Order: sequence, then structure tokens, then C-alpha cells
Amino acid sequence: MHDLLILGAGPAGLTAGIYGARGGLDTVIVEQKSFGGQASITPEIENFPGIQNIDGFTLTYNMQEQAKALGVSFVYDQVEAVVLEEEIKSVTTKNNGVIEAKTIIIACGAEARRLGVEGEIELIGKGVSYCATCDGRFFKNKPVAVVGGGNTAVEDALYLGNFASEVHLIHRRDTLRASKVLNDKLLSSNVKILWDSVVEGFEGNPLERLHIKNLKTNEMTSIDVSCLFVAVGQDPASSLFLDKLDNENGYILADENMATNIPGVFVAGDIRKTPLRQIITACADGAIAAESAIKYLM
Repeated sequence: MHDLLILGAGPAGLTAGIYGARGGLDTVIVEQKSFGGQASITPEIENFPGIQNIDGFTLTYNMQEQAKALGVSFVYDQVEAVVLEEEIKSVTTKNNGVIEAKTIIIACGAEARRLGVEGEIELIGKGVSYCATCDGRFFKNKPVAVVGGGNTAVEDALYLGNFASEVHLIHRRDTLRASKVLNDKLLSSNVKILWDSVVEGFEGNPLERLHIKNLKTNEMTSIDVSCLFVAVGQDPASSLFLDKLDNENGYILADENMATNIPGVFVAGDIRKTPLRQIITACADGAIAAESAIKYLM
């Protein structure tokens, strides 16, 4: 029996663990994959206060080590079921059985969104990737493409430009949604931008060529690439909770204290409905959620 069970070891979950442990709670974090979440695969972070420049792996590794030093325990396993409505909360894991706690913080984050183009799933690992920093170096001196128009897509394109022979950025609109700093960097780089365009099809297995459609002219073109990196947003990893917690389009609703509609259940980070999804806001969510759990147990 724990005081606090945290689902997810991204910045929100790790910060919640730090604050929970510092508040005297017996705290356990359950994570399906590895620590850090999406932040851990970000090549360059320049907007975390007090740190001018750092890679995401180092930042989240430091968070995890801080949590461990405070006594937070970690379980790396897949959660298959949850019980939230009872006074004692619990999760059933694939390999570690049932873990119980008096309070729970859901910080499972979000998962990469797919394009939904025929052949996409079959090419995962064979020329379709959702993580440029994970797989980019496999395509050194080869042509690649990125699809998307937000910060992640632009960051990926700039990162890939360090070693790919050619980088195309495919965006369905005629302006980017990325920050001005990233936008300026991109426009002064060698990345080739295909405006008003979408991916219509794949050729080759492994991938050899993309078929592109211009949405304004309906013109079809093809570009030779060895990999397509998809960066078109994320979907909340909330499927286990949707029949239990109030949500909007899968994003869990919470008040300013990170409290959900079930007493003792809190939420933090990208999985909740929030106007901004950044590392700093995830950390703030985690801190607030942990403090709320502490007060709930008083």
C-alpha cells in the first residue's frame, strides 16, 4: 500500500514524484516504457527557465535521479486495468500484479498521431518513424522528409539537417504553426518546404518514395526519401480512463488543483485539457497535483 501512485514518468510524473516524496508520501511511479516521455527524445530545449540549452534526455534523467534520491520507487510495466472509484485506488499491471495507493496522479502523457495513409503501419521501422531523434541517424547521408508544421516538426527538420543529405518539410498549410524563433531558423536553413501539401501514398518496402498532393492545385508529385518522420501532433494516452473520468476529446478535465471528478484522483501534463503543453507546464501540473494529493490525505 502506497500513499501516492503516479502513472507516467514524463516531466509531469517525475515532478509529482519529487513533490510527493518531499511531502512525506510513500510514492511509486509506474511507467510502461522509459523515463522522460516525449521530452526525453527532444534534441534541444531552450525554453526551460534557468537552463539556456539542454537536451531532453539529460533534463529528464536528472529529474528521475532526483526522484530516486528522495526515495521514489519505480515500476516499469504495462497497466492493464485501473480502479479509481474506490477509497483505495489500484492498477493491475502485466507483470507486477496489483499496485494499491490512497491517491493517484494520472500523468500518462500523449502518443504520436498517425497520418492514416494506406501502408503507413506496415512501413513503421521500414521508412516511417515518429521519433527523429530516435531513428534519424540511421539515415545519415540519405534524403528524408518530415510532415507537420508545429514546433516538433520544425525541430525535427532542423535536427535531421545535421546529417541527412536532404530534408523536405511537408505542411498542409501555407504558414507554419511553429514559434517565431524556430520559424526563422527553418527559413534560413537548407530544408526544402512543400507548402499546402499532404502525403498521399508510399512506394517501396523499405520506403523509397513519397507521393505528395498539393491541396490548392491537386497536382501530384513524388519525392525520393528513405524515411518519413511524422510530427502531426499527439493523442492523449487516456483510453483506460475515459469511462471513469470527465474528458473532452480524450483529454481529462481537471480544476486548478489538478483534481478530477473522482476524489483522490488527480491529473497532470499532456493528458489533461490545458491551453499549453510544454515541459515547464507539465512540471507545474505535477507539482500542483502532488500538493493536492498531500492535502487530500491530511
